[in-house]
Amino acid sequence: MQTSTTTLNPPMIRPMKTDTLIRRVLKPLVWALSLAPLFWLAWLAYTDGMTANPIEFLNRYLGDWALRFLLIALAITPLRILTNWAPITRFRRLLGLFAFFYVVLHLSSYIGLDQFFDWLAIWKDIVKRTYITVGMLGFILLTTLATTSTKSMMKRLGGKNWNRLHKSVYVAGVLGCLHFFMMRKGVQLEPIIYAGVLFSLFAVRLLKPFIHR
Repeated sequence: MQTSTTTLNPPMIRPMKTDTLIRRVLKPLVWALSLAPLFWLAWLAYTDGMTANPIEFLNRYLGDWALRFLLIALAITPLRILTNWAPITRFRRLLGLFAFFYVVLHLSSYIGLDQFFDWLAIWKDIVKRTYITVGMLGFILLTTLATTSTKSMMKRLGGKNWNRLHKSVYVAGVLGCLHFFMMRKGVQLEPIIYAGVLFSLFAVRLLKPFIHR
């Protein structure tokens, strides 16, 4: 009497498609990481870790993260150039909106907690302090970019006009770095590092014709 043996092949594990990977894994991860600074801020507030001047700490903390997210958003195109991974551009709008979100929180803390909605004092600050003037110009520019970032606005403006307008995000990056540098009053290392990162991103774009030749 013969017995037959059958070999069970393990099921094949198919690699996850790029679209599925982005929607189910990477975008939720980006959302979680982008909101993490707020959770950390809440923890610092709960544990009395916002220094002896919590209003100033809050304003600078939010401003720092606004600039970081702006630079991260600006890094998407250089990363695509360096890696040749085109799907990374699908994160650009999300990261740009998070940059705007933190800018709004940064400005709101200045208006509500620092100036207590004293609009006359705010206007005098904008006119008198150059770094605030620069910051407000950056905010106006980012507001324009955020409100025109939808597909419907792209259709209304036309592809060429929309692209031309949204290239001004690099101007916003320069204004953000300049605002940070001027606010620190004097030559300090951290603003120089941020400016160096921005310069490096510009350099990658300028060297694009010579990359992957």
